[in-house]
Amino acid sequence: MTKQATNGYAPRLKELYLGELRPRLKDELGLSSVMQVPRVTKITLNMGVGDAKTEAKALDSAMDELSTIAGQRAQMRRARKSIAAFKLREGMPIGARVTLRGDRMYEFLDRLINIALPRVRDFRGVPTGAFDGRGNYTLGLKDQLIFPEVDYAKVDKMRGMNVTFVTSARTDEESKLLLQHLGMPFRHQEGR
Repeated sequence: MTKQATNGYAPRLKELYLGELRPRLKDELGLSSVMQVPRVTKITLNMGVGDAKTEAKALDSAMDELSTIAGQRAQMRRARKSIAAFKLREGMPIGARVTLRGDRMYEFLDRLINIALPRVRDFRGVPTGAFDGRGNYTLGLKDQLIFPEVDYAKVDKMRGMNVTFVTSARTDEESKLLLQHLGMPFRHQEGR
């Protein structure tokens, strides 16, 4: 048994999904079993650090910030091949990533939707054109300061990140419906 199961705690968004959203999605999509209902399987946060090839502390700072945001230790990513135009050699550290699953994933999704995204300046909703055709959605964030966990005084540089939502949905429409029900604020009109 996991530690969360023994103390009786379950994330708010997970309880909402299991209790209300899953049966509603089953009816809306016309599925025969609740096991066919799409769900979020994992969330991946990626932060590229181009300065890491010249400044070693930039990568450490980025990894610490990403670890603080995710609540789990970030993993260093290295270059897979050399690119001379970017002065990049194979094996050089160039970024950080975190993969969230289970309760931590639902906690992060709840914080992203209800706390971080409303803090974005001139926020009008997330774009709807970022689905990959297989039911996964990638959201680009311009800076890490929208998360209240990050200490503003310790940030040396604004760094963006990609947040990828991997779902079990077969189509982009099913995935969009799932994310809308979970509270993702999509833009109403297509385009910009």
